[in-house]
Amino acid sequence: MGAPLSSWPWAGLGAYKASSSLFVPAPLIRDMYVDTRADLVLSTLMLQYVLYGPLVAQVAQAWREQGGAPTDSWCLHLLLLLALRSLTHQLWFSYANMLFFTRRRRVVPDGVDFRQIDAEWDWDNMVIMQTLLGAMAISSPVFPAVSELRAWDPRGWAVALLLHVAVSEPGFRWAHRALHRAPLFSRYHSKHHSSPVTQPLTSAYGTPLESLVLTLAMAAPLAGAFMAGAGSVSLVYGHVLAFDYLRCMGYSNVEVISHRAFRAFPLLRYLIYTPTYLSLHHQEKDSNFCLFMPLFDLLGGTVHPRSWELQKEVDQGKNDRVPDFVFLAHVVDVVSSMHVPFAFRACSSQPWTTRLVLLPLWPVAFCLMVLQVLCSKTFTVSFYCLRGALHQTWTIPRYSFQYFIPPMKDGINRQIELAILRADRMGVKVLSLAALNKNEALNGGGTLFVDRHPDLRVRVVHGNTLTAAVILHEIPGSVKEVFLTGATSKLGRAIALYLCRKKIRVLMLTLSSERFLKIQREAPAEFQQYLVQVTKYHAAKTVKTWLVGKWLSPREQRWAPAGTHFHQFVVPPVIEFRRDCTYGKLAAMRLPKDVQGLGSCEYTMERGVVHACHAGGVVHCLEGWEHHEVGAIDVDRIDVVWKAALRHGLSPP
Repeated sequence: MGAPLSSWPWAGLGAYKASSSLFVPAPLIRDMYVDTRADLVLSTLMLQYVLYGPLVAQVAQAWREQGGAPTDSWCLHLLLLLALRSLTHQLWFSYANMLFFTRRRRVVPDGVDFRQIDAEWDWDNMVIMQTLLGAMAISSPVFPAVSELRAWDPRGWAVALLLHVAVSEPGFRWAHRALHRAPLFSRYHSKHHSSPVTQPLTSAYGTPLESLVLTLAMAAPLAGAFMAGAGSVSLVYGHVLAFDYLRCMGYSNVEVISHRAFRAFPLLRYLIYTPTYLSLHHQEKDSNFCLFMPLFDLLGGTVHPRSWELQKEVDQGKNDRVPDFVFLAHVVDVVSSMHVPFAFRACSSQPWTTRLVLLPLWPVAFCLMVLQVLCSKTFTVSFYCLRGALHQTWTIPRYSFQYFIPPMKDGINRQIELAILRADRMGVKVLSLAALNKNEALNGGGTLFVDRHPDLRVRVVHGNTLTAAVILHEIPGSVKEVFLTGATSKLGRAIALYLCRKKIRVLMLTLSSERFLKIQREAPAEFQQYLVQVTKYHAAKTVKTWLVGKWLSPREQRWAPAGTHFHQFVVPPVIEFRRDCTYGKLAAMRLPKDVQGLGSCEYTMERGVVHACHAGGVVHCLEGWEHHEVGAIDVDRIDVVWKAALRHGLSPP
């Protein structure tokens, strides 16, 4: 099997990392171990997982020597256990953030913001440390080989359960309560409590000292069972995974145990804690210190008096509330569907880019797409709060390419209509249509639904007025001529009519003279001369400001002169083919600074930035406007909406 693990250089590093808080000042440890900055994330992750190199090398060597999987190697089992533990945390995280399942049973109704996500970025430090400690343990000559153990031994399970109740539970509670006293709390435990909303990943977030306490609580039953000669491989897997499962459950912030179970079996409430029980401790910090069994808090007199009452209220959905604003989005494509907040937090908290690590999951995402087409309905994806109002994003379970398949159009419109009617029944104030959900050819920019349901109380908004305003205010004041593609669309029409009033010459690319003349006649007579119809891209070969409302191929981009800037309002954005030109992002606005609970990026947008049509709905809600905004854009309202957005603290990104 090679040299003993304890003789490898990394073993000392693992021991140092595990116990470093005992020798280095606490503030320094907290910064090194917990507070990783964004620009160090990649290098930190690489450093952490390089520590597994010797384990992988040992498994590879044994695999080669044995000609198959070395099932008798503890190194292999440690790596498998690491993968299963990571999967346990990931599955619990995904479940807890599937708002369409869990929204009504959330204990703390607030959202997880970017600050908390960044602080918890290296949540897996504890799992890494425990794996390295396990590697050192199996290198001990007294530790039995896998071949010497049974796969299953019920005696070991009984011993482990007894030791968990008799040693781990009271020992952890005593240590945990000690961590809440000065000076340990401020030096070591306060970071853990700095996360306002618990998440399954929060369960592993802390300093090395806290991780060591949890490691001892987890390891004591296993050590006792092995010392009693009753250890087994199944016990190692079962005990560690059950420990992680219960930790993740408690930190999930979603009540998963029915209050009816406690009513039917009153003693059960002292044998297993609940997410509500844990959240009370996390917020109040003076009660509910147990590991998993509230019995020991009862014996110590530290049970929070509202533990069971609040658990019942949460289980009955009393924390649920009606959103004030809904942004009705749709899925872009199969790969980017993995950017949803309940999939991978490390991805959804950053602007979307194609990540090679996600490509193996493409078949799963594809199957989910097919399933959504067959049986899914609109679901809640994310939320945040702004000045006391709840803003949610709902998603139509359809993908961009499906909007251009004629047989699917009626079904898509039906999905949008059902979402609008649902929002109306709930009492939502404003619903904003995203991207293709307001496609002119699909539903007339939302006109179809407003005309079909004239008594709607929810205000349907396409947000294009603010989108036009953002695009127009990106154009430098010195520009005197622009080239406009997608010129006869809703946005193209509004942009052309606005610019001609500013005496800016607009070359409108369209083959339809009828549609061009219709738009030209809408302009005041003295400004109509500034609107010029062109039918070929070469007509713009001297124009350096292109307003792109229709997708451009690389060949079409070649007609732009060097130094051209492409302002875009086309979905998806054009490929940045020209290196001698610059490309603008899709129209967007930064949300006000007082937004709360925002922890995911909207597709390719930066943190805190949303698409302009989303921002347009936000402004509509903040202003309390009572009219629908569907169909054609009112050019006279472009400046009104822009000023309202700035007044409410929204700003260009």
